[in-house]
Amino acid sequence: MRFLRNQFEGSPARVRALPFIVFLALTFAQGEFGDVSRYWFYLAKTLVGAWMLLEMRPFVPEMRWACSWEAVAVGLGVFVMWIGIDGFYPHVGDAATSWHPWADFGTAPGRAWLFIVIRTLGSTLVVPPLEEVFYRSFLYRYFVRTDFEAMPLSRFHPTSFIVTSVLFGFEHSQWLAGILCGLAFQWLVIRKNRLGDAITAHAITNLILGIWVVWRGAWQFW
Repeated sequence: MRFLRNQFEGSPARVRALPFIVFLALTFAQGEFGDVSRYWFYLAKTLVGAWMLLEMRPFVPEMRWACSWEAVAVGLGVFVMWIGIDGFYPHVGDAATSWHPWADFGTAPGRAWLFIVIRTLGSTLVVPPLEEVFYRSFLYRYFVRTDFEAMPLSRFHPTSFIVTSVLFGFEHSQWLAGILCGLAFQWLVIRKNRLGDAITAHAITNLILGIWVVWRGAWQFW
């Protein structure tokens, strides 16, 4: 849509924030229209998120995937941490709202697998760039200066480092794991002076977590 591109082209803040806000609004709508609506809303937000990423790409130069040993190590380490500390602190939200496609589509295994694949692809390919652009590129720097593009990604600002990670953490039911995850990803951005390694690390964490959820039936992580 030309209108959306015009909005993105005219505002560096809007192009980094608006797609995430739309994605988050669709996330809040999951399950609000019956139990199985969470699956259809996830499909919708994944498709909308992928489309917005395509529209954002020309205007967000730092949104480029990059791979390094640090990205792989952080991605694996965050996964181990995420499942390792579960059960040692209270979660926020209702655990009953977590995904359980086998319970919801037990008589239609094909549909259950469809939504498992959609969830895995969405959390691996769509969520990481949207969230990393918003939190690690935009919000982290915007808290320091409104002309955030003038601030190098490698600059360490202790207050913004903590506040941004806390906000990221409480976006998740597993808030403590989310905070630690946010700290790790922001450290990676600062260390590498680019966003791509954090996007890759985030994708690795989400992919392995998705495999773990399906393999172990640990649906509380979804």
